[in-house]
Amino acid sequence: MLSRRKFIGSALAGSCAFGMAIRDAHAEAILTDDGYYTEPWFLESFLELPDDLAETTKKNKRLAIMWELRGCPYCKATHLVNFARPEISDFIRAHFEILQLNIVGSREVTDFDGEKLPEKRFAAKYGVRYTPTLQFFPESAAGLAAKAPRDREVARAQGYLEPDQFLALFRSVAGHADKGRNFDSDLKTSG
Repeated sequence: MLSRRKFIGSALAGSCAFGMAIRDAHAEAILTDDGYYTEPWFLESFLELPDDLAETTKKNKRLAIMWELRGCPYCKATHLVNFARPEISDFIRAHFEILQLNIVGSREVTDFDGEKLPEKRFAAKYGVRYTPTLQFFPESAAGLAAKAPRDREVARAQGYLEPDQFLALFRSVAGHADKGRNFDSDLKTSG
């Protein structure tokens, strides 16, 4: 027979376990000293995109850049909601390398055409104006230097995407159904 004491104890244990599960789901996102959330599995890079793309391709993965801004609530939600879902983070980790860049940052990035410029100017060169923005690149740098910056991307998504749409985006790019698609406009018209 379940006594009142055992019932209350079970309920408290269950709520503590639920609270721990929520906390653990968010445990991977790290708030840096700069005020950005990041994931421990994001790409560590010297910010030389041709090299990053080559290394990513060797791992049979795709390269994506995630543009963020300190204090951006949608960037935070991407980390604490989307990346916290194991089915999303596991899929992305298996198929992608994510390079995190600051839309107003000053770190020097070497573009596919060899140009070296600060993150802020690199974002402007590619027309990145919103955070979060995800840029996806092809598996090979061959011919990228000759293309206009936006034509180097195979897909782009601007703004926060709900978890299911977010995962669908990554699945589409991983499955090569992404050629020339702008997912933020696709999702706006389909929703």
